Amino acid sequence: MADIAHISGLVAGGAHPSPVGHAEVISSTTHKTLRGPRGGMILCNDEHKKAIDRAVFPGLQGGPHNGTTAGIAIAAKLAMTDEFKAYARAIVDNSRVLAETLLSRGFDLVTGGSDNHLILIDLSGKDVPGKVAAQALDRAGIVANYNSVPFDTRKPFDPSGVRLGTPAITSRGMGADEMKRLGNWMADVVEDVENDSLINRIAGEVKELCDQFPAPGVPVH
Repeated sequence: MADIAHISGLVAGGAHPSPVGHAEVISSTTHKTLRGPRGGMILCNDEHKKAIDRAVFPGLQGGPHNGTTAGIAIAAKLAMTDEFKAYARAIVDNSRVLAETLLSRGFDLVTGGSDNHLILIDLSGKDVPGKVAAQALDRAGIVANYNSVPFDTRKPFDPSGVRLGTPAITSRGMGADEMKRLGNWMADVVEDVENDSLINRIAGEVKELCDQFPAPGVPVH
């Protein structure tokens, strides 16, 4: 079995190896990198189809929402386009540039970099708890979540790490130059989490950047 909830969009776009043909059962969300509405799906070989269908409905699944099902169908259709393939490749490219920028600023990245859309920073060497860093970044207009790291010595609700992802900012059209700016802004904030004037300045610069790359489908006022 393979769960590809996080990377299904990268798999569909050809930016990550596919488990199809290797795993007999594949589970995934329909949102995250696939960019559809929130939901889930299970793919399987014929030999498991009857057992999985019986387990899912009527035992586990409630009434389906037809609007959501239609949204998933549209997302699947879009995932077959060349534009989606370019989006998937750009996600990985942006993640690598962001990771390299953070590494150049002395940050310790779990796995040493990124080959997909995710970056996990171990802040133990910076002597800043992950929760404190994430809250400071939030004040600067940069959303991340505090996250445990391997062999973390801190508690799960007050961990040592911060986790980042590049799909949303890639969907807005940001590229390598913007990743470098974001990485340096993040480094400046994390290295000086109590400097409100610095954080407020960066928050303004982040807003100016985001105004240049509006979210798809969201009108700019």
